[in-house]
Amino acid sequence: MRCSTAGLFILAIVASVVAGPTSTPKRDGPGKRGLCWPWYNSPLNPALLNDGSGTINLIYDYETYAPPSTDGDGGLAFIGMQRCTDCSSSPIADLATRQQQLGFVTVFTLNEPDVNGITPAEAAAWYIEYINPLAIKKALPAVTSSTSSGQGLNWVAQMITACAGQCYYDYINLHHYGASFAEFQTYVEAAHAQFPDTQIVITEFALENPAGGQAAQLAYFQQAIPFLDDASYVEMYFPFVATSPSLFTANDAAGAAFVGTGSTLYNNDGSVSAIGELFMQ
Repeated sequence: MRCSTAGLFILAIVASVVAGPTSTPKRDGPGKRGLCWPWYNSPLNPALLNDGSGTINLIYDYETYAPPSTDGDGGLAFIGMQRCTDCSSSPIADLATRQQQLGFVTVFTLNEPDVNGITPAEAAAWYIEYINPLAIKKALPAVTSSTSSGQGLNWVAQMITACAGQCYYDYINLHHYGASFAEFQTYVEAAHAQFPDTQIVITEFALENPAGGQAAQLAYFQQAIPFLDDASYVEMYFPFVATSPSLFTANDAAGAAFVGTGSTLYNNDGSVSAIGELFMQ
């Protein structure tokens, strides 16, 4: 899918914001949560999901250019992504220059190559040539949750083998769409079991177009958030997707049909949706 760190903060502040005697503790300080920001999001403002306390503190847009919006990155830490081996929107020749210009300290790479015709060997050679030289944090390509041979985690394992110890990386990158939180949890735990020495980032996840729409997605994320926050091996996570139902449907009809529009973090008027509000808690 395409919606297309400062999680790397050394100091984590643990505090509570207390508004009064009946208030509940609020998550505060640099965290794991971020925005998956699509290329068509120019009308929206990411700062609406930035509460100033670091509850949501990251943003990526599948590209190595700055997030298109009414307010830049909204005060969030931008992560560059080289989503394809060479794109007109993010030319591989410009990767190092854009990294220096924008100052991003983490880079994501290749979007779902396991189902897009890129072999592990091809990805390894490309990674060694173009990603290794960047003196920043790096994630291996983002893969689907497919369990077919040569896809998903099996593709990642094959790429690592093809790298022959010559790929320098900090993160395994996962996508997941399914029917339940239990499926998601099993997948994430299986990835950790297979790659126990590498931190995990999850750059797309949601239920797959549930019949219950937004209510079903809300219930799913209410389970997923504490699981991911408590998993020490999960470094960052990004729900799919930080846009509005109307923008999603107009610009990515296939994606909207696959996931549904219930997981969007904005309403059609540009305000924060119930899902967005949940991620700010």
